Amino acid sequence: MAKDSYNLGQVEMKTSGGGRRGGMNAAEKPKSFANAWSMVLKYSRKQLPMIILGISCAIISVILTLFGPDTLKQITNLISSGMKTGSMDLNLIVTLTIRLGVIYLFSAVIIYVESYTMTTYSARLTQQMRNDISRKLNKIPLSRTDSSSFGDLLSRVTNDVDTLNLALDRTIAEMVAAVITFVGCAVMMLITDYRLALTALLFAALGFVAMRYIIKYSQPFFTNRSKFLGMLNGHIEEMYAGHIIVRGFNGEDESEEVFSAINEKLYETNWKSQFLSGLMMPIMELVSNRGYVAVCVYGAYLVARGEIEFGVVIAFIVYVKMFTMPLTQVAEGTTSLQTAAAAAERIFQLFREPEMEDESDKIQHIDNVEKADVVFDHVNFGYTPEKTVINDFNFTVYPGHHVAIVGPTGAGKTTLVNLLMRFYELNSGSISIGGVKTSDMSRECVHSQFCMVLQDTWLFNGTVRDNLAFGKEHVSDEEIINACKSVGIHHYIMSLPQGYDTVLNDDSNMSVGQRQLMTIARAMITNAPLLILDEATSSVDTRTEQMVQNAMNKLTEGRTSFTIAHRLSTIRDADIILVMKDGDIVETGNHRELLEANGFYAELWNSQFTEGAAI
Repeated sequence: MAKDSYNLGQVEMKTSGGGRRGGMNAAEKPKSFANAWSMVLKYSRKQLPMIILGISCAIISVILTLFGPDTLKQITNLISSGMKTGSMDLNLIVTLTIRLGVIYLFSAVIIYVESYTMTTYSARLTQQMRNDISRKLNKIPLSRTDSSSFGDLLSRVTNDVDTLNLALDRTIAEMVAAVITFVGCAVMMLITDYRLALTALLFAALGFVAMRYIIKYSQPFFTNRSKFLGMLNGHIEEMYAGHIIVRGFNGEDESEEVFSAINEKLYETNWKSQFLSGLMMPIMELVSNRGYVAVCVYGAYLVARGEIEFGVVIAFIVYVKMFTMPLTQVAEGTTSLQTAAAAAERIFQLFREPEMEDESDKIQHIDNVEKADVVFDHVNFGYTPEKTVINDFNFTVYPGHHVAIVGPTGAGKTTLVNLLMRFYELNSGSISIGGVKTSDMSRECVHSQFCMVLQDTWLFNGTVRDNLAFGKEHVSDEEIINACKSVGIHHYIMSLPQGYDTVLNDDSNMSVGQRQLMTIARAMITNAPLLILDEATSSVDTRTEQMVQNAMNKLTEGRTSFTIAHRLSTIRDADIILVMKDGDIVETGNHRELLEANGFYAELWNSQFTEGAAI
């Protein structure tokens, strides 16, 4: 099958989404197991008292449990002695039995407190982690988020955080308890009888050696498992988001090949990680059973020789079971900790991403934007240092002017708007509004000056009213309805089951054109002084386009507006048209002037309309 021909590099290339991806992908060299958990503990410093309480409860519970076998030894010796002499001290036996019951009962209460504490800690930590990830994503520049698969980012927020949560909930306290139990049992066995203790410790040492090698060789597979899971999520998100395109271009086979290639890698790493970690349990069980048999046989030999009492053997049998149980818990916990460490590496890799600079000291508000010039002064920009997209761009937009930006695909039209909105930072030069450079304003200040209608529509899961009023507070129903009537979407909204209170979701039967009209109405409601239209009518039919165009004419009155258009018929009334090619302005003027110049704009116009079309 074709999937076998895909190597790792091809899989990463095909799932990267093309373009400028590569900033936060999961293929970066992973950190060590110890370093990953060190970062988790540093991140948990606010929950340190809760961690200490949970671990302390685990330790107390173990210590209480360790007294059980010694008490059981005393009871066994009293019964054994009584059977020999025919006289038993029942009062003492009852007293010791009650003491044993109290010890185990109190230990159970402590275990409950420990479980509740660690569950609360893990829940609070993961809640904090998701909040921090959400804030982090809002602080990362678009140039960084554009370089990552959305599915991979989603995997970090969901799968990786859940994996870490499961490990923190039980594994840490259980591992601490296991270590304390192991050490405590070793001490108690040495105190009880050093010969039997050395017998048990010999088999335990063999188990530790085996476990050390398994951990060493299995950790890379756990790391790769998280990486390929993120890649798989990214591929699925991209393919299902563009499912119609995939089917329309008969891309199902290619998509399936890439999916199968990644899934095969995920299967291999998952199988190897689970196989190696799965060896721990049978190895520990083998060590436990062999140690148990050795203690029983050697203990019986010592009892037969009269060197120890029978109660010592009974106590040792319990101690050996308690002693080997931590080995099993450590084997299970190590698997969980390895998976969580790989997840933690990916989460903290996201936290280490550089953020946008603090802009609290920048200008937060500017007035009279309606009367302000917008000046592009020697603007240079490229998404990558080696390739410039905008070259020494100079232009002044006067207040209230309607500026249209046209040109072939890749000319830099949308890039120019992204720079105007400060979605990306300039390589050199400046953009100013009313004499104030946008680089001196906070991004929130810049964004508040614009209302936008983009080529790609975006509606979230919420009511129609919430979608229309997005980003603006205290919007009246009258404003919303008037805006919808202006763009011709009011009738459709009223035909919905609950009208403006209808909840929109993925199942909403809305056409692309209707979604575009919703975003146009949203821009009208925002009512910002500057307007950006990026192919705003590209998804509507000719009749609707005329209706939207009329609404846009009203919307642009008194506003400085920027329109990016491929349909040149929509920008005939623009005050000034910028004709761009390869990042440069090659022509400027109004529609009639540019046609009379018979230059590049005339070529674009004639490519869309037959000769003799009305000027």
